[in-house]
Amino acid sequence: MVDIDPWSSDVSTDYDRIIQQFGLSSVPLAEIPNPSLHHRRDIIFAHRDLGNILQAHARGDSFGVMTGLMPSGQMHLGHKMVIDQVRWFQEQGADVTIAVADLEANATRGYSLAECRRLALEEYVANYVAMGLDPEKTQIYFQSSRPIVQRMGFTLGKRTNLSEFEAIYGFQGDTNLAHVQAPLVQAGDILHPQLEEYGGLRPIVVPVGVDQDPHLRLCRGLAGKTNWFNVIERKNGGLRITVSVMVENQSIVAADKSSTAAIFTQIIDAVKTLGYGDIMADAKHGIVDLPAATPKDRYPVRMALLTLERSLGGPGLLQPSSTYHRFAVGMTGGKMSSSKPETTIFLNESLDKMEKKFKRSFSGGQSTVEEHRRIGGNPDVDVAFQYLLFFFEEDDAALEEIRRAYVSGDLLSGELKAITIEKARAWLTELGEMRDQNAHLINQFLADDAQN
Repeated sequence: MVDIDPWSSDVSTDYDRIIQQFGLSSVPLAEIPNPSLHHRRDIIFAHRDLGNILQAHARGDSFGVMTGLMPSGQMHLGHKMVIDQVRWFQEQGADVTIAVADLEANATRGYSLAECRRLALEEYVANYVAMGLDPEKTQIYFQSSRPIVQRMGFTLGKRTNLSEFEAIYGFQGDTNLAHVQAPLVQAGDILHPQLEEYGGLRPIVVPVGVDQDPHLRLCRGLAGKTNWFNVIERKNGGLRITVSVMVENQSIVAADKSSTAAIFTQIIDAVKTLGYGDIMADAKHGIVDLPAATPKDRYPVRMALLTLERSLGGPGLLQPSSTYHRFAVGMTGGKMSSSKPETTIFLNESLDKMEKKFKRSFSGGQSTVEEHRRIGGNPDVDVAFQYLLFFFEEDDAALEEIRRAYVSGDLLSGELKAITIEKARAWLTELGEMRDQNAHLINQFLADDAQN
């Protein structure tokens, strides 16, 4: 069994077991439009419901990407990997929503809201701007200035309990209650962009490291529990629609035979617009079958039913999609952590410090030149190679040439480090220049409720 704890510094890298144990799906590379290096190199290794995003993209429908930042320290290369993914989604047509988790930083790490704002703008948003996000399609907000996320968290909280939190997070009796509140507020962060005033009903994807999957499992479960209509695959093919009767909708969907019949008529009308002609409705048993539908039809059927739900006064929330990336190794060979400066490269790192860190970084080479020439190096554990793989070498053919030379022993560890240092130097230099050139754009990235 693999335990995943979003607050722990110990993270499993047994990705195959994680996929199997937590019901993730492998990324369908052939279906990814314009795959990034993270897709091509299997760094983004799993997903939940990414098909919703891919279908929206193919159909020309709107879709969004959601991420957040904890304003409590410096940005490092691990953060770059997330922003690269956010930018990729934006390049495919997504709008971007970024939450500044200032309430969580205040509650769990003791930062004042004013300090959170300063750190967010000077450290994080400045780098987001420099890394090429489009201000016309990006909205950054602060949790403390958007009460809807707290209200949604409170409302969604009635659909879960401490037993579920214990099962998902492993909470015990001594768990800090801020750790109970934070996931509910995060659920509000992730789901509220679907509200009409924040972009409307559309698929939202959240790119994260696999350690954050507990939050996505909770959020997806909470969204599903609000749905009035459910879509499942039939055992003998096709799709089945069922109606969930709950306190909030009982007077609408099941007050009497007349109201039940009216709801089923509206369901049939909603799916007819999608072109289905062989609709089999059974109001007595509360089901509508679409025998000719395929699993890929689930997305448009879900969207039609959520639209219907909203027209009837329901929340109409689509479960969020998510993608999961592998963790880049830290400079010392262990986990990358902003609290341990020796393990990572910060985005405002001086070039001299960066070079010293790489020269001291964990190597996959042999102890002597002679032995290295004979046996070769191991790029799978070599930090310099891994940073080319994850961050600094866009060209797959060039990366493969370096890998082969290192494995054969033709390329020494010091020579590999020198290649990576030059790539990192060029990238950090350009990033610094872009920060300076685009500093005036920061306010354009802030949502109206985030402006001073």
